[in-house]
Amino acid sequence: MPRKREVRKREILPDPKYRDVMIAKFINGIMREGKKSVAEGIFYGALNLIKDKTQSDPIKIFNQAMDHVKPMIEVRPRRVGGATYQVPVEVRPSRKTSLAIRWIIGYAKQRSEKTMKEKLSAELIDAANSRGASVKKREDTHKMAEANKAFAHYRW
Repeated sequence: MPRKREVRKREILPDPKYRDVMIAKFINGIMREGKKSVAEGIFYGALNLIKDKTQSDPIKIFNQAMDHVKPMIEVRPRRVGGATYQVPVEVRPSRKTSLAIRWIIGYAKQRSEKTMKEKLSAELIDAANSRGASVKKREDTHKMAEANKAFAHYRW
């Protein structure tokens, strides 16, 4: 963190196919070692699989999945007088999207399907239908915040 001024957010250009910034961020989350064309192939292939499986608009399903995975509140550790409390705080909008992207990609990788396209499409379909590991992660995060609601007055 710089001492003098705040760090500017980098401007992310929308993806070339659908002209959507959220999709561009998602592709950047999939990308490993700078191989963007591989990440684009995985994502667009997953969207094609979604279109084949559900017979509906894959972009709508993607946005629905993202909305179902974004957390509203989370817990942050706060040290008060030698004790560390888990304090529930609201999540900033930019962090909501980054957490949702990270969770969907992470749990897609852990699935048992063969290719990453199949894994990602299955996880997105499950998230759009409010089931799957990434939605469970959001529910667990909300339960943790609810359980620690008594420490909300330590919010800073």
